[in-house]
Amino acid sequence: MEAYPEQRAMAAFVLAVIVDGYRRGQEACIEAGLVHVCLKHLQSSSPNDSQTEPLFLQWLCLCLGKLWDDFAEAQIIGLQEDAVSIYASLLSEPQPEVRASAVFALGTLLNVGLDYSSGAGGDEDCDDDEKCRADFSIVKNLLSVSSDGSPLVRAEVAVALGRFAFGHNKHLKSIAAAYWKPQNNSLPKSLPSLANVNGSGGGHTSQNQHMPHGSIISSQIGRLSRIGNDSSSVIHDGRVSSSSPLSGSGIMHGSPLSDNSSHHSDSAIQNDNFSNGVLNHTGPKPLDNALYSECVAVMCALAKDPSPRIANLGRRVLSIIGIEQVVAKPSKYPGVRIGEPMASLARSSSWFDMNGGHLSLTFRTPPVSPPRASVLTGMRRVCSLDFRPHIMTSPDSGLADPLLGSGGASGTSDHSFLPQSTIYNWSCGHFSKPLLTAADDSEEVFARREEREKIALEQISKCQHSAVSRLTNPIAKWDTKGTQTILLQPFSPIVIAADENERIRVWDHEQAAPLNSFDNHDFPDKRISKLCLVNELDDSLLLAASSDGNIRIWKDYTLKGEQKLVTAFSSIPGHKSGSSSLNAIVDWQQQCGYLYASSESSPVLLWDLDKEQLVNSIPSSSDCSITALAASQVHGGQFAVGFVDGSVKLYDVRTPEKLVCEFRPHRQRVERVVGIGFQPGLDPGKMVSASQAGDIQFMDIRNHTGAYLIKEAHKGSLTALAVHRHAPIIASGSAKQLIKVFSLEGDQLGSIRYYPTLMAQKIGSVSCLGFHPYQALLAAGAADACVIYADDHTQAR
Repeated sequence: MEAYPEQRAMAAFVLAVIVDGYRRGQEACIEAGLVHVCLKHLQSSSPNDSQTEPLFLQWLCLCLGKLWDDFAEAQIIGLQEDAVSIYASLLSEPQPEVRASAVFALGTLLNVGLDYSSGAGGDEDCDDDEKCRADFSIVKNLLSVSSDGSPLVRAEVAVALGRFAFGHNKHLKSIAAAYWKPQNNSLPKSLPSLANVNGSGGGHTSQNQHMPHGSIISSQIGRLSRIGNDSSSVIHDGRVSSSSPLSGSGIMHGSPLSDNSSHHSDSAIQNDNFSNGVLNHTGPKPLDNALYSECVAVMCALAKDPSPRIANLGRRVLSIIGIEQVVAKPSKYPGVRIGEPMASLARSSSWFDMNGGHLSLTFRTPPVSPPRASVLTGMRRVCSLDFRPHIMTSPDSGLADPLLGSGGASGTSDHSFLPQSTIYNWSCGHFSKPLLTAADDSEEVFARREEREKIALEQISKCQHSAVSRLTNPIAKWDTKGTQTILLQPFSPIVIAADENERIRVWDHEQAAPLNSFDNHDFPDKRISKLCLVNELDDSLLLAASSDGNIRIWKDYTLKGEQKLVTAFSSIPGHKSGSSSLNAIVDWQQQCGYLYASSESSPVLLWDLDKEQLVNSIPSSSDCSITALAASQVHGGQFAVGFVDGSVKLYDVRTPEKLVCEFRPHRQRVERVVGIGFQPGLDPGKMVSASQAGDIQFMDIRNHTGAYLIKEAHKGSLTALAVHRHAPIIASGSAKQLIKVFSLEGDQLGSIRYYPTLMAQKIGSVSCLGFHPYQALLAAGAADACVIYADDHTQAR
């Protein structure tokens, strides 16, 4: 395999095709020592090595996964050559495709009740204890990435857990039964944490140290509620919660983009006789109860995943262990495309293209100074695949079948009802497309981006040098109730708003015409936290953050009925669904491609959306709950946090200490911080903070004594604060039906109390405010309407 990276990846691809469901091919590759060769290449590549070709790593994983899929002899050889620990190191790789392929290979290495004694080597080479230790280590590594930011990875985790559920069905059913009461139609209220597993299991712990380097989730934030401290005795009672994630009808329907994969043998799995018959076979030796309990908890989490496809896979896995009540068909919404395979997982050639075209799509965000490069190259996703659709619609058929005959591996048909992996067929699409067209496609992308950069810089200059505007002239208005968050698109006259029921509405405010309206999801618990634009210089994506921490990113959201869910993940992993106290707060930093998320007194979690990976967990260093968070749009890595006790902290992820400074500006009337933001300009040390009491504080980190300017904007009930990214203006809103606009010197420029009607109707209680990124426009959401305000010289449209 000494060749150029693309040639090496193609060689691994060809070998994978040869062993895909073809026993004679598997046997030939075993005789040639393919397991040793592939593992040697994987082991020689250090984790997170930027010089390692991701596509080659991906296909090495897929090749081995196909080689030992339902082939006991190959599995034994892999286990003897320490394949588990080698793959564990790949679970923290920055490329989601590599992580997903590593999960696939680990999943096919699981003992799914195969009779090892019939294979070459038999029990002489791999006894039951060794198989149990291998299964234990594999499952631990799978659970460590169950909250991965990529749906591609989580889908493979669900498929692998389905295999594990089949092999260990009897033991998992007994654990699930202790917490499951069918008459209540609910799921476990709490289950032991995997932390209890690490020190349990007797002899199974000797090989359990091969956790991935990036297992931040499992080690820091992925803790589930524990029952006692005794990991060997996990069944304490049968209590369940009526607010469980799968109680009620919400989980039955997934989200607006639920695919049609739920129709694949769901009705058969629902049959309890089938569950108690075929699945209750004599499987592998039982593992530790705490591990089984953690598996059930993760299966429940996958069943309520924000990505419809993973939620469906999670429900199918639960049905294997006897929780049949959760299997149902997805809901249907008019105008929404249903049934696109891998709808939230496919990537386009303009995103990453599996590194085939070696296209580096740099992204630049115009700051106040001239543009500079950013590291974000990803998150340009589509929902439809560019290669043959039948490959995706037939996940059970490998490429080797039509090429090499139907001599498939024995026993495959026995497991055909299990959730099927799609990473292999999806990855094959890379070699079914032209590899030399990416450069041509990129010319239009770069041209459009440069044009928008020019427009942005012109508008920024105008914002900086023109007279400060009052922004009290309403130019557009829509009667809509309960708006919770609102934003303006930078390069088109479009306003986007979401209400308390997470209904997202899109308008053209120049034409005063609605463009689109759709539900963010169909789960029962609905509260919206924030809307953000991703890749605003390109075909922007809409990031919608729910208050439960779930993030959903949409494409084509301005086209009526054409919106597509690009990706979805939980930014606060480990959260129990149904907990009303959770109020996730997020902000997006385009320059670095970072999403910051936190809730209550939890740490601030830093997600890299290019890698789709949690890359840092920053302690808040406070016992108080976080109530506001803002990321700097000029200085990458900086963000500010406001707390319920009125304190404010500034962080910089680039520094070892992370915490830069702390203020207590709202000390006279201790009220929670409602809004916080960085002042316009290149100075990173100036911030604005507003408390619920109504005071707005202007702070400079070079003066630790406190705020240098205090403005008593409202007499209590302050509900919203907005700081313009470039113009020297801020705005505040109150529940007492009042909006005020201020300069950075604290001078009040104007106030808004009434709508422009003959009856002089008062505006509603203000719930949210948002400035246009590059123009002097203010969007306001109130209890009864959404309004766009401009300066006095702008005419209403």
